[in-house]
Amino acid sequence: MPFVTFLASAVLISLSGVMAPGPLTAITVREGNRSPHAGALIALGHGAVEIPLMILIFTCFTFLHDTVHAVSVKRIIGITGGIFLLIMGGCMLISLWKPQPEQTVSSSRTAWISGMALSAANPYFLIWWATVGAALTLQSAEFGFFGFILFACIHWMCDFSWYYLLSFLAYKGGRFFGNRFQKTVAAVCAAVLVYFGIVFMIG
Repeated sequence: MPFVTFLASAVLISLSGVMAPGPLTAITVREGNRSPHAGALIALGHGAVEIPLMILIFTCFTFLHDTVHAVSVKRIIGITGGIFLLIMGGCMLISLWKPQPEQTVSSSRTAWISGMALSAANPYFLIWWATVGAALTLQSAEFGFFGFILFACIHWMCDFSWYYLLSFLAYKGGRFFGNRFQKTVAAVCAAVLVYFGIVFMIG
């Protein structure tokens, strides 16, 4: 796979994951009502947990590459990540017909701490990195250390851009986040996740 193609797929998968409704989305919109810059702080807190995790996964894969059959490892991770993407996409499609309960977080927490706490305590976040994120990291490792660094930066910038945009729009006015908008975003993200889930499984 060409490097540019890999980066394009990484951007689409990253955006689809971060745009899926969840605790971080909820706290970003809530804090965005108070400050348009809250999303940036939440993304920084999220990155404080995510970036060390990315480095750990990359380091482990570098070790595995020298000790086990790399093709087998890649195939297993690719299939596992593909299954998880399909499950994510399916759940998002199902959620289109179900009301979403409001999620709240204590207002005493700062946006930065909330970003860290909600990331570290979110099972979905950890499972994503154990499957989909691991598969992407393994693919980036094929392009060397520079490939991994560029992937890590682009992935986090997707998070940063989306959360910052959410808080800015929330500060400007909540009407933007109407039911139709949320369903449209969920449908597009679900389609992207299902597509890449199939691609990952096919290998």
